[in-house]
Amino acid sequence: METPGSQSSLHRANLERVVRAVRLAGSLTQAEIARTTGLSAATVSNIVRELKEAGTVEVTPTSAGGRRARSVSLSGDAGIVIGIDFGHQHLRVALGNLAHQVLAEESEPLDVDASAAQGFDRAEELVGRLIAQAGVDRSKLAGIGLGVPGPIDLESGTLGSTSILPGWAGTRPAEEMRGRLGVPVHVDNDANLGALGELVWGSGRGVRDLAYIKVASGVGAGLVISGQIYRGPGGTAGEIGHITLDEAGPVCRCGNRGCLETFTAARYVLPLLEASHGTDLTMARVVRLAKDGDPGCRRVIADVGRHIGSGVANLCNLLNPSRVVLGGDLAEAGELVLGPIRESVGRYAIPSAARQLSVLPGALGGRAEVLGALALALSEMGDSALLDGTLQSTAPVFT
Repeated sequence: METPGSQSSLHRANLERVVRAVRLAGSLTQAEIARTTGLSAATVSNIVRELKEAGTVEVTPTSAGGRRARSVSLSGDAGIVIGIDFGHQHLRVALGNLAHQVLAEESEPLDVDASAAQGFDRAEELVGRLIAQAGVDRSKLAGIGLGVPGPIDLESGTLGSTSILPGWAGTRPAEEMRGRLGVPVHVDNDANLGALGELVWGSGRGVRDLAYIKVASGVGAGLVISGQIYRGPGGTAGEIGHITLDEAGPVCRCGNRGCLETFTAARYVLPLLEASHGTDLTMARVVRLAKDGDPGCRRVIADVGRHIGSGVANLCNLLNPSRVVLGGDLAEAGELVLGPIRESVGRYAIPSAARQLSVLPGALGGRAEVLGALALALSEMGDSALLDGTLQSTAPVFT
């Protein structure tokens, strides 16, 4: 047995620190591992050698700062994780390994409102299909990340009341999918997962404080503070859509008047164009028309950008993020929406916060949430079982 404080327990702890650093980053040079973990270069070199001999990590030549280096990543066959994203009208599932490589991905239309049980059934089927397509061993499944477009109670795992998914209120998505697939399932809302996806794979790489703004049927923000998602004690942090812009404005679904959402979300914006463009508009089509020069659509997009910028200015004054990433269909409008956002930030944010802020479109498009679900599964899995080669030793098995 290892005695706390003994040489063997210290070595084990160092092994886990290195594996965790590599697992969260995807790949790191040995110098980066030393900086991340605080271990000496010699200790890192010895640990990497040991992990490589055990088949836990792979080491490949690379360069850093113009010098030769060695990139360390977890072995491609060390384990797999699944990301599941339930959107308002779609289901997207991705399968990846512990080296942050996406092995398979598929999306299909789904009326999520129709039935929570049907949604879970389809997700289970799609997971099985992707595992078969990728030809991986199901016993290597280490965990699942799952995203839903609504608030999750952190203590109970229950999906809160939402007008976006009314049929899902009171369900426990993580418990439901864990019962079907027999591995740990971690759940979060779509804005938080979009932030995670962009942080790990997209426009948020290299920063530790950012806000991911998603504008769709509702408006939400995923907040990253010091490299970690900030959820708040009840799991509802980031509800930027319910910042009040006009106390005499339209009544919001939350019951208040003049929320940011009532000036920016698709359900409120699209009717502004129905008289001139018909009733079959989507936000994606409005963006395409605006990019093609349609004056009405360009005006609406610019107005939406200015309103979003007002909300972003509030975030700047409160949290002082270094980067804001805009996700969803609206991000495809590019400078047509980003310019007005920056204009409002410059007008309403305190100058020191505005100067430090960069506003960028998301790099991942509609994949941000499902890749964030993969990142969630990767971040929540333990390292002890991985080192011992017993990925499922702590996972309950359901039959």
